[in-house]
Amino acid sequence: MLPPGSMGWPYIGESLQLYSQDPNDFFAKKQRRYGDIFKTHILGCPCVMLASPEAARFVLVTQAHLFKPTYPKSKEKLIGPSALFFHQGDYHTHLRKLVQSSLSPKAIRKLIPDMEEMAISAMESWAREQVINTYHEMKKFAFEVGILSVFGRLDEKYKGELKKNYCIVDKGYNSFPTNLPGTAYNKAILARKKLNQILTEIICERKEKRLLERDLLGHFLNFKDEKGKTLTEDQITDNIIGVLFAAQDTTASALTWILKYLHDDHELLEAVEAEQMAIYESNGFGNKSLTWAQTRNMPLTYMVILESLRMASIISFTFREAVVDIEYEGWKVLPLFRNIHHNPEFFPDPKHFDPSRFEVAPKPNTFIPFGNGVHACPGNELAKLEMLIVVHHLVTKFRWEVVGQQRGIEYGPFPVPQQGLPAKFWKEVFNHQI
Repeated sequence: MLPPGSMGWPYIGESLQLYSQDPNDFFAKKQRRYGDIFKTHILGCPCVMLASPEAARFVLVTQAHLFKPTYPKSKEKLIGPSALFFHQGDYHTHLRKLVQSSLSPKAIRKLIPDMEEMAISAMESWAREQVINTYHEMKKFAFEVGILSVFGRLDEKYKGELKKNYCIVDKGYNSFPTNLPGTAYNKAILARKKLNQILTEIICERKEKRLLERDLLGHFLNFKDEKGKTLTEDQITDNIIGVLFAAQDTTASALTWILKYLHDDHELLEAVEAEQMAIYESNGFGNKSLTWAQTRNMPLTYMVILESLRMASIISFTFREAVVDIEYEGWKVLPLFRNIHHNPEFFPDPKHFDPSRFEVAPKPNTFIPFGNGVHACPGNELAKLEMLIVVHHLVTKFRWEVVGQQRGIEYGPFPVPQQGLPAKFWKEVFNHQI
């Protein structure tokens, strides 16, 4: 028996209602009317929505083998069908281990100096502009970090080509998937082919020079399964694009929200600044690079990041599909992270930004910004490190002011402050640095 709910119009279902309002409101109304488990029809699929921690855990952790990750075919085509997050089973397990080992705390700590350099360089460029679109600039920064984690230091020629074509794919990813000449989706398909060519060149160069780098590409190239089978070039390119995709929009969105929340709460900003200034001073006012240990000892800043992830709930839900005959066989099953994060039963006064709520660990399965179980985001440590580094350099060297009254939220599909949070940045000379 299927749960209660409305399926909307034939074929289009309730997609228009979803995209014409705040998804928070759309799903909250459904939950109030039908309960924690309800049916709908969005993005071309009949769906069962799950808004309780127990149901999310059932799908993502305890019975994860009964559900496969599933995405619309149009999106799968642009990232590449061999990408990690479209799979389960042995192939998924091997790839996940590869990605996790190259993005583990042990591996990413060596990236700190380069990430700091990128963050400072980005902020200095923002300070030279009158007004910037914070989200767009954060996307550029997150892409640079993504490139660094995949390739280490990459030749500028390749980096420029990758960036140019990736931007076209990114624009087409959330467009209507009409493959007619001149449409955003068609341009994205062509740019995706070009990305394949560029990545194949980089792979061939690596193989010719026999470089044994310890970056993600190195891990992919050196991989052999228990039967001695290696990854094909298509499998490697699909997974590189998958990692770059996963590394960019979500991190950029989270960073944009962190800046907004800090800007809107002067007392909190001063407290975060005090925490970061103590570290900055101990490093000789920026003469020494941040250490891994210092990034692990920023308790207030870390709670600000966690609360930003809860409030913004960048990933509203995740697609799963039943693989065996269970009650909802043939339907998409979507755990609703956003509804769980905004449930007053788990987070009192959920619309209020309050980092101190993370002084005590949340109840199990109520805070899942990076997903849960075997398909949880393997790059979550890298994303959090990026956020800590950006906040450190921003509050110790710069000031920023949001331009205009920024109250609304845009969804494309990730939630970002209206117009990408237009802001002015300037370099600050603090008294004790003179």
